[in-house]
Amino acid sequence: MSRSHVERVADAVLYEGYMLYPYRPSSVKNRQRWTFGGVYPRAYAESQSGADAWEVRTECLLAAPPDATLTVRVRFLHLLERQPGELTPPLTACPASGEPSFRPVPLLQIGDRSYPAWQEATEREERIEGVSPARLPEQPIVLPLRIAAGRTLQPLAGPDGTLVGVLTRVHERIDGEIEVAARGLEPDLFRVTVSVRNESALDKAASDRESALRHTLISTHVILHVAGGAFVSLLDPPPRWRDDAAACRNVGLWPVLAGEEGGDETVLASPIILYDHPEVAPESPGDLFDATEIDEILTLRILTLTEDEKREMIAADDRAQAMLERTEALANDQLLGLHGVMREIRPRRADDV
Repeated sequence: MSRSHVERVADAVLYEGYMLYPYRPSSVKNRQRWTFGGVYPRAYAESQSGADAWEVRTECLLAAPPDATLTVRVRFLHLLERQPGELTPPLTACPASGEPSFRPVPLLQIGDRSYPAWQEATEREERIEGVSPARLPEQPIVLPLRIAAGRTLQPLAGPDGTLVGVLTRVHERIDGEIEVAARGLEPDLFRVTVSVRNESALDKAASDRESALRHTLISTHVILHVAGGAFVSLLDPPPRWRDDAAACRNVGLWPVLAGEEGGDETVLASPIILYDHPEVAPESPGDLFDATEIDEILTLRILTLTEDEKREMIAADDRAQAMLERTEALANDQLLGLHGVMREIRPRRADDV
């Protein structure tokens, strides 16, 4: 199993829809964000009559002897509220203790760079290692999920080196749990279940989506890896296990075999429906936050953005800036490589239409 192979696909899932073309905060597409894989606080989800989930679950089949060990990784994004502030007065250096005095503003302009208020995200991962599938039917594992609220401050200097502003980034508390359980179906065959629940308390009304998002597990997905065993494809199970595969119940997550073709030691349970052994095209130069789009189309569109549009894109988000810089640095042969590749040739069958 190639860890980079699995994680490249998992990262594409993690940042799906993070920003969409034209990658500017002012575009309608980017005013309603965080739409994939949300595990919302229970109080909010229940107020929405089931429209949003506070619990997701994946079930998959695992063929494993008694000495096999399982690793479970739950990955998601945690919202960061970014707020610019203007120092009053400017400083030559940050104070030795405490925070400098500043005034929050919706937009901070320093030289030719703008810093608007914006929502970023930080990656989170919870991991359970060394799990014995043979013991899970009698001893399910419940891992408390506890992420404390936090706040960071980034000083911003002007062209002359004087500190003139700050960016504060705030994340809210998340409380929940991850449960790993299993049921023995026959000797050395288990139905493994991973559940992720969000029990975070809300400070505001439960009907307020913006408040709920700050306590939400965004783009939640699960990676399961077994040493000494093999997962069974739910899309194409062996005939003798088809009924067991059909009995697996997945809510908000879709498990597929991951890693290189033919491998069966890793499963990726994604909020986006995938096929077994999904992969990112080797010609793709990097994430465009829209894995269902064609790289060539988005790349060419990015290259047609005006200078004002690029400045807004850069101001919004460091990831967007990195994407723009990478796209503008592509060589001609890399651009040509995006223009269609035939992966497979097979003979035409008589029943093909």
